[in-house]
Amino acid sequence: MTVQAVSTGVFRIQEDKDMYTASDKRYEKMLYNRCGASGLKLPAVSLGLWHNFGDTGNFENMRQICFTAFDNGITHFDLANNYGPEPGSAEKNFGRILKEDLGQYRDELIISTKAGYDMWEGPYGNWGSRKYLLASLDQSLKRMGLEYVDIFYHHRMDPETPLEETMGALAQAVRSGKALYVGLSNYDGPALRKAEEILDEMHCPFIINQNRYSIFDRTIEENGLKSTAAELKKGIIAFSPLAQGLLTNRYLNGIPEDSRIRTDGRFLKEGALTEERLQQIRSLNGIAAGRGQTLAEMALSWVLRDGIVTSVLVGASRPQQVLDNVKAIENLEFTEEELKKIEEIL
Repeated sequence: MTVQAVSTGVFRIQEDKDMYTASDKRYEKMLYNRCGASGLKLPAVSLGLWHNFGDTGNFENMRQICFTAFDNGITHFDLANNYGPEPGSAEKNFGRILKEDLGQYRDELIISTKAGYDMWEGPYGNWGSRKYLLASLDQSLKRMGLEYVDIFYHHRMDPETPLEETMGALAQAVRSGKALYVGLSNYDGPALRKAEEILDEMHCPFIINQNRYSIFDRTIEENGLKSTAAELKKGIIAFSPLAQGLLTNRYLNGIPEDSRIRTDGRFLKEGALTEERLQQIRSLNGIAAGRGQTLAEMALSWVLRDGIVTSVLVGASRPQQVLDNVKAIENLEFTEEELKKIEEIL
């Protein structure tokens, strides 16, 4: 017996795991934004399988997180070749979920993956060569049991491989039918502009940029990525919009023993939670309360506030977190006074 979440925010009992049927109300509340000037729309909230979908995770919990997401209109599931741990395991687990449950809805899903970080030993398993990107895409498709992905990203800028080679590999992925669209991740504004020129000449459907962005991390405002994407009419999907959990109620009273800082120091270090940062978190929480939101809801709303960011990419360790994050779309408007107060706190 499993428990399945539906769009009403309650959970329904499912006697047989092979009997999953998506909620018929799944499209009633979610907001869908056009990805730049393309024809593709993404849900304002997307699910990232960066954490909690590797070999160390609980598979039944993974299933329920995915069901809850899809039942609430989250159609976009974001992966990368090295997501785990171990690298590749998130794609394998998601592939099993597709085979056993979600695959019947394949044409309603946006599935993305990436290559660009260290994946396998030797000189061909990292960065941005044509050899690496196309081989990695083939491996990702095999792990997920798919003929194609909807979006294939280059995961980071490569200072040594010619940009023309990397962009040519992305274009080849589309020409071969193994990807419908391509994207860039962790690029800055100038590199984005050069890449766009190359991909445009190749008539390659480049539609989206994936970058870290939150109230606490304004890098894409500083390096030109956000303004350039808006100028070129390319979408942005923001990862770590909750700053690895800092922009939630988890740390209002210090560091819980079961927090990610204590249990998994790969991405959030204890040194990041200074007394100054704690005070900022508490002050931001006060603004959120005045808006009738949790801190997490406000943090997601803030990223989506001006229409330049297409979608926020959230992770989840349990189904309820998905339901909590979806609530952010209920209030995306900020007053000038609220925005001013947020900047003053920082």
